[in-house]
Amino acid sequence: MRGQDAMGDWDSPDVDLLYRVNGWAASVPDWANSTLAFLSEYGVIFGLMVLGLWAWWTARRGADAVHAVAGLLWAPLGASAAYLVNYPIRELVARPRPFVDHDGLQVLVPGKDGFSFVSDHSALVMALAVGIFLVNRRLGALAVLLALFQGFGRVYTAVHYPTDVVGGLALGTAVVLLLAPVALALLTPLTRAVAASPRAGRLVCAPRAPAEPEPREEEPAPHRRDLAA
Repeated sequence: MRGQDAMGDWDSPDVDLLYRVNGWAASVPDWANSTLAFLSEYGVIFGLMVLGLWAWWTARRGADAVHAVAGLLWAPLGASAAYLVNYPIRELVARPRPFVDHDGLQVLVPGKDGFSFVSDHSALVMALAVGIFLVNRRLGALAVLLALFQGFGRVYTAVHYPTDVVGGLALGTAVVLLLAPVALALLTPLTRAVAASPRAGRLVCAPRAPAEPEPREEEPAPHRRDLAA
């Protein structure tokens, strides 16, 4: 039996989509449900950390390493900012979790007792993904796909409504993009100073291999008549 949505009507599209997506769990093996629950809770965040490290390793070898590494520093800082911005929103809206107001849901991630809107997981992972995308388009696109997959997992596991996830994705994107100019203006001098350090400089700029000397052209052998002379 369905209950009333705290942000809408009894049969809102938000609730209908929640039941539809979570209903797929009934026909999926338990091990697959457990795997998806783990990925939506921890796995995607770990994957984004790996992508961020990969992007940093690549950025160090580029000509614009100082600015690129500053951008990658902003990714986790921007995610933290999005999480902090979300806290008063979540407390103000005070939307209960889906399983509180609706029966018949298969909750795959137990122990969730906080408010539902906005999804802090979705805000966090999208902020990380957008931060990576600003520096490395290829890895950033993969990071955004992971963030979208994680958002789907939050609905699949019945810990968030679809609108919670959409709100979280939008919040993470907005915070990172809007604050990026100020953040980069503050972080770039820091990475430039680190790059100039003899010890810590490798954190920003990878050491370049010394250029190989160009092969010298051999002098032409003397002509026979010159030898005879």
